Amino acid sequence: MTEAFLQSFETVIGHEGGFTDDPKDVGNWTGGRRGSGINKGTKYGISAKAFPHLDIVNLTLEDAKRIYWEKYWLACACDLLPVPLAHSVFDTAVNQGVGRSKRFLQHAAGTYVDGKIGPATRRAINRAALDPTRFLVDFTAERLFHYMTLDELDDRFGRGWARRSLEVLLDGLKKAGSV
Repeated sequence: MTEAFLQSFETVIGHEGGFTDDPKDVGNWTGGRRGSGINKGTKYGISAKAFPHLDIVNLTLEDAKRIYWEKYWLACACDLLPVPLAHSVFDTAVNQGVGRSKRFLQHAAGTYVDGKIGPATRRAINRAALDPTRFLVDFTAERLFHYMTLDELDDRFGRGWARRSLEVLLDGLKKAGSV
């Protein structure tokens, strides 16, 4: 695990917190919808929706760190991204899904959107990263725009998601030396 991952992990854990089994949160349900499957909850941001066979209640912080490294950080090729962008992509993968995070990245980089981080996407990312402020803003706009399309968007969840996105953006801009 890299230093960049460990720092991003600490920030994500700060957003995600401990155990919750709120029945209104779709992530807490093994079926991925309110009332669908079993409400096993979410702990450290590891949700029953994403990991329905996991014992969420007994998940340790080290278990969460391992899952985040393998299933989110590496899956989104964050180790190949500039640190400020890697942090945003990772946080988005945790909060909105790995596939969506990769597609947002591609869209913000101005390349073909297929959810695969291959050579063409990496070249587009490298070009876009020449202006890290614009790239981070464009990526965050993708993230926020998606939230606006969700049925779950309400005062309770929507404001928190928007706040989190903006905090991650500001953190990325600081890391990029833009603020």
